[in-house]
Amino acid sequence: MQWRTHTTRPKPLMELLVLLAVFVLGLSVLIRRSSRRAPAPPAPVVLHKISDPAVAHRLLVDDADAFSNRPVLPFFVELAKRRGGQRNENISTVPHGPHWRALRCNITAETLHPSRLGLGHIAPLQREAIQDLVAALQSTGAGAGLRDNLRAAVFRVIARLCFGDGVDECHVRAVCSQVHGLQVAIGEVNPFSGPSMLAKLAEWRYQRQLLAFHARITELCLPLIAARRRRPHDDDLCRPYVDTLIQLRVPDDKHGGRRALSDDEIVDLVLEFLGAGSGSLVVCLEWTLAHLVVQPEVQKKLRHEVDGEAADRSQLIRGMPYLHAVILESLRMHPPAPVALRHVQADAAAAATLVGGGTTSAVTVLFLLGDMGRDRKAWKDPDEFLPERFLAGGDAEGVGPLPGRKETSIIVSIPWFWVPGEKFGYRSVPAFLATTRESCVSSKKIRIF
Repeated sequence: MQWRTHTTRPKPLMELLVLLAVFVLGLSVLIRRSSRRAPAPPAPVVLHKISDPAVAHRLLVDDADAFSNRPVLPFFVELAKRRGGQRNENISTVPHGPHWRALRCNITAETLHPSRLGLGHIAPLQREAIQDLVAALQSTGAGAGLRDNLRAAVFRVIARLCFGDGVDECHVRAVCSQVHGLQVAIGEVNPFSGPSMLAKLAEWRYQRQLLAFHARITELCLPLIAARRRRPHDDDLCRPYVDTLIQLRVPDDKHGGRRALSDDEIVDLVLEFLGAGSGSLVVCLEWTLAHLVVQPEVQKKLRHEVDGEAADRSQLIRGMPYLHAVILESLRMHPPAPVALRHVQADAAAAATLVGGGTTSAVTVLFLLGDMGRDRKAWKDPDEFLPERFLAGGDAEGVGPLPGRKETSIIVSIPWFWVPGEKFGYRSVPAFLATTRESCVSSKKIRIF
């Protein structure tokens, strides 16, 4: 008798289960090994919110050295990874120290100092941009919005200050479009996203979007920087911002002495200049015009003051107290940056009595500027648009765009195009506002803000 042996093949389902079990076992081993080698997680960052104007004044003015650093946002961390770990700092992100002082002194003394903005240099730029703005507004229909025309006009002035004359207009518009897109994308990012997988996925998506905008801006700015490098440099008092960055020497932390800025560093500083300058001015102009539309009595007073001055609106620099009061009131109610972040070491935070003395974690301080501008302890009728409060005899007389002896001044000063650009902003907004009011508000061409 012959015996036959039958071999049965495992079913496909069984094979799949065996492979899945092997995969899970291997993955668990890898995770266990990586967890042993991984460094300890960083200490959690403590978030502290400040909405009291007096406390904000004490921390940002009296304790300015300890409250000067801003937290490093994930976008800059990801950008540094793409550059091999090198962080290219701008004025807003560089830690307080010699590098920060070099960058700040350069923009303050070389580009935005009143002596540099005078001498008939800034006035022709403003006049040309205002003429283009008026022509654009007159050519649009009554239902057209104002935002795009305002942004283009303001950005044209900022770009000329940054890159000098001779830049192609189409190139300027392309840079303006990408900078605005980056600003909008940054506004959608939540810097305090949670640890969930969905939050991390959303953060990853936003980071990819920000990096894409940054790459396109770099492609547009590098040829302009290279063109300025090829030009002979002189000692003209009206040098573009890029020229000052090319000639600037900053402390070299690796080799000692001083070094020139790299192209990547210059691009980041240029992006900061273009974004902060145009963004702050446009926001201030938009909100101010919106209040003039709904408050005809304020518009009438402003019209009376503007019509009594010189016909050249680009020369509206000094005087005109009511116009400046209108601008300050708009900044109080609608600061261009409604919040300000600061990164504070544990010992400094404990000394400022923000946290207990036993904490070892760094503290992120969130200054709620929008809330401070409407604080009833600091302002009378804070929800009312009353420019008269900043005039002589008003409860905010003497309060200006720079920190002073009154705690309320800090609310206006923080968001205003950093503080180095306060003089430039104060020279530009009156000219744009007076001309835009005359051309748009009286003809009802404002639709959206």
